[in-house]
Amino acid sequence: MRSSLPLLAIALVAAPAAAAPIDFARDVRPILSQHCFKCHGPDDKARKAGLRLDLRSVATAMGKSGETPIVPSRPDESELVRRIYADDETDVMPPPATKKPLNDAQRATLKKWIAEGAEYKDHWAFIPPKQAPFPAIKQAGWARNSIDDFVLARLEAAGLNPSPPADKYTLVRRLYLDLIGLPPTPAAVDAFVSDRSPDAYERLVDRLLESPHYGERWARRWLDLARYADTNGYEKDRPRTMWLYRDWVIRALNDDKPFDQFTIEQLAGDMLPGANLDQKIATGFHRNTMLNEEGGADPLEFRWHAVNDRVATTGTVWLGLTLNCCQCHNHKFDPIAQKEYYGIFALLNNCDEPTIDVQSVEVATRRAELEKQIAAREAELSKYFPPDPLAQPDDKRTAEELRRDYLEARFSAWLKVEREKTVNWTVLKPTSAKGNVPLLTIESDGTVFVSGDKSKHDVYDLTFRTDLKDITAIRIEALPDDRLPNRGPGRVNYEGPFGDFFLCEVTLANDGRPQHLGAVTADYFDGNNKPQNAADRNPLTGWSINGGQGRAHAIVFNLAEPIRKPGKLELSMLFEKYYAAGLGKFRVSVTTDNKKAEFRGVPDELLPLIRKVADRLTPDERSTLLRLFLSLAPELKPKRDEIQRLRDALPRHPTALVMEERPAHYSRPTFLHKRGDYTQPTDAVAPGVPAVLPPMPKD
Repeated sequence: MRSSLPLLAIALVAAPAAAAPIDFARDVRPILSQHCFKCHGPDDKARKAGLRLDLRSVATAMGKSGETPIVPSRPDESELVRRIYADDETDVMPPPATKKPLNDAQRATLKKWIAEGAEYKDHWAFIPPKQAPFPAIKQAGWARNSIDDFVLARLEAAGLNPSPPADKYTLVRRLYLDLIGLPPTPAAVDAFVSDRSPDAYERLVDRLLESPHYGERWARRWLDLARYADTNGYEKDRPRTMWLYRDWVIRALNDDKPFDQFTIEQLAGDMLPGANLDQKIATGFHRNTMLNEEGGADPLEFRWHAVNDRVATTGTVWLGLTLNCCQCHNHKFDPIAQKEYYGIFALLNNCDEPTIDVQSVEVATRRAELEKQIAAREAELSKYFPPDPLAQPDDKRTAEELRRDYLEARFSAWLKVEREKTVNWTVLKPTSAKGNVPLLTIESDGTVFVSGDKSKHDVYDLTFRTDLKDITAIRIEALPDDRLPNRGPGRVNYEGPFGDFFLCEVTLANDGRPQHLGAVTADYFDGNNKPQNAADRNPLTGWSINGGQGRAHAIVFNLAEPIRKPGKLELSMLFEKYYAAGLGKFRVSVTTDNKKAEFRGVPDELLPLIRKVADRLTPDERSTLLRLFLSLAPELKPKRDEIQRLRDALPRHPTALVMEERPAHYSRPTFLHKRGDYTQPTDAVAPGVPAVLPPMPKD
């Protein structure tokens, strides 16, 4: 390997090359872009006199006044030359009012360009590469490959001689540092220096390319382009799990993944037929965007800014273009219009940003061990039930008999209370479920799953049809789901407690008539975020379950007056905290029982057993109800807390932040934004790529 110092010397001391012909992209287009295109460029609305200087076919055609702006090879006959050299302020171009006059060098460049034929050229990046002819060199035996011919030609042109070959000690160090980023061990140095075989260098290169450190070394360059980070950025800068994407890049480099596949999987891996887990993880490329967790931020606005970042990054990484210029206006130098920018924006705009679990054998093994311990402790709960605290000192029963008898008495008393207080619930399946921004999907069992975007003020509106009369209470069950952050039941995924929700207000109407809500209870609440807050007509307060994530919860609203006649029920839920921390999955039920409804902790499927006469319960049914009692009995709370701590200690599988294309029926619209301002959307824009690129397939 030859030293890179001669190249630096060329850049510093090489003599200027002979005057080269005017190059449109390098010399002319910047002048036209800065001084002319505002009035005579691609913007149809701003164009004056119908003149376009960005298109040769128009610039070299005779205008309506009978004059031709550019006459190739004849600058003296070109109207453009006459106007840029004019002395009259009413005739000179650019007009003095623009305050962008041309200097003498710029005028001379334009005139010379026209004299040379006024050749227009596309940006070099859009011109297919061609094999350059090999330069003539004097030291024919020095070059070892085709690149060396060009290096030597420049050296000879500058009057420089190549540096002598590096010694083997230098070579082995360079190879290690360049290929894997680590210095060689003394043993590795000695082995290479003592290897006299003619292919020693090539074999060392092959060994280093096979090293896992090769991918680690070169992934750093790509991760810089991907703006890789393990935190969200902005003011809170909380951590996030991105290392699975990092490891994907390392594996891709070590596996020598073809660059086209490397590209496709990062930009659209989720859209590949039968996309596997690795291909989905690859889409983490665009999840490296910063996340704004500031409480007052508008999540829709900052999602829009995130997509702008993704467009700019895509342009920089894969096109070598500053696409972000076109967020506000047509590009001044590159052939990209603002509308084309938003076409690319539309391609990236129709994505959701889920977090997926990545199964780990180690985590699964540890979870299985803890779950076994949890099951064993739950099976032994009855052993820890205390003896009757009111038993007399002279009671002849053993401690075990006292414990067993007290358990039986408490169990019987609990069954009696539940028979008296528990009400029957009927699940209502919505006829419609809509959110102002989120997507509410009605599932087959009557539950509603929420996905899509969030706003600062989310509202869920649900409609039900029922034949039930005398409805006395309504219940909303918040249900966990693996698709939600921390299994939910809420949608909080970066601001506030993961998996929580904040239900600010619930309103109910029957056939358009508002229904007043009375007493409210819930199984669980966080601090001062009590269930009553969800019916106090104050949107600043609400009910939340932070600390109870990953489990089902329920809130029960009694009606001040029963709904006597069947009709159309309209339920509305308001969420206005933690980025509108809405419910992620829920179910709605009503009861017609003529008694106060409250959360009792009895699953609906066990209500028939609760009402069954005790002496008619089968042993299995009685055992089922006893387990339920043990899960609720206050006497066993300390033991249940121990079990819950074990459950909370269950390790979680690592997660990956990925991109996921939205279904066609829920596609997100894209608009061109005036001056790139989020608050000024104008015309709708379809997904597409700039005209300078090959067209996208239509299907």
